[in-house]
Amino acid sequence: MRHVIDQAAAWQSSGTRCVMATVVRTWGSAPHGPGASMLVAEDGRIVGSVSGGCVEAAVIASAEEVFAGGPPVVERWGVGDDDAFAVGLTCGGTIEVLIREVEPETPLDRISADLAAGVPVALVTPLDGGGSLAVGRGEVSGSLGGEAAGRVAALAAEGMLGRGESGLVTARAEGGAGPDCVPERELLVQSFAPRPRLLIFGAAEFARPLAGFAAALGHRVTVCDARPAFADPGRFPGADEVVVDRPDRWFRAHEDLVDPTTAVCVLTHEPRFDVPVLTRALSGAAGYVGAMGSRRTHEDRLVRLRAAGVTEAGLARLRSPIGLDLGGRGPEETALSVLAEIVAVRRGGSGLPLTVGTGPVHTM
Repeated sequence: MRHVIDQAAAWQSSGTRCVMATVVRTWGSAPHGPGASMLVAEDGRIVGSVSGGCVEAAVIASAEEVFAGGPPVVERWGVGDDDAFAVGLTCGGTIEVLIREVEPETPLDRISADLAAGVPVALVTPLDGGGSLAVGRGEVSGSLGGEAAGRVAALAAEGMLGRGESGLVTARAEGGAGPDCVPERELLVQSFAPRPRLLIFGAAEFARPLAGFAAALGHRVTVCDARPAFADPGRFPGADEVVVDRPDRWFRAHEDLVDPTTAVCVLTHEPRFDVPVLTRALSGAAGYVGAMGSRRTHEDRLVRLRAAGVTEAGLARLRSPIGLDLGGRGPEETALSVLAEIVAVRRGGSGLPLTVGTGPVHTM
């Protein structure tokens, strides 16, 4: 979603009219969950998606009605509906999509700035129209038509932002009488978190496609290697930073950046480098810790990690040999298997072929 918000902010700044369509509810198997958005510019340009291609043409038609002066509208498409079948929603689910014009007052610049600074932020939009808010860091930007309405909406949105959730929430004011009484409203909350971090230790050839693929998937990528000849920024155009330092020393200095969304990949193949950084990573907050090497290397590494004081619980967190078994060869296919495992761990996927499963393909 970040690229959609950044594009909306750019079009807003340049005076380009655009309509934003956002998934607000889903039932059954839906390609995208609540919060997924698509932009339609008045000149016909499109960014983002709400259904992976199933209903985008219908969204564009609704956007043209909004450009012509129509009000915000919530459209529903489901596989059982004739209209939905006609526009191609054949995945078996139902989605509701809020379609509204991006107003000049929508605080998109605030959201883009917070995301660039690594600060979680939420965009709050009433389903009935009438303003929008940016909520985060205890600060509120924008307006919903009054101070009391904004205060109630911010309180409702902060809970969802704290959980990293997007979707609908009902804003209810305490009390129910007096001049500051706020009517109950349904609000769409789109929560935006900073990009998840991928920390790659060891700037070997396998690290190059891993950094590039991860950047394409929206990660903030750091590559660290103690060898200057390997830690060359020119070799890693997709990385946000390439650092010459001992992996354990860099990790120790930046442990405050590591959280459950962080993935750590150790590709050094050198015990003097990988054991110290794995010792720290396995006792920290990272959601994924993997290390490259053969099964024999892995067994030797376990001995060394135990000697370094890593507990059995810590060792159980180590993904080694790293990656899913795709049967691939070479740096690019290896990088694909590593990222597939990172996504599976983060999303709770099984890593099994979908053909062996039952039930909806897309779970929310």
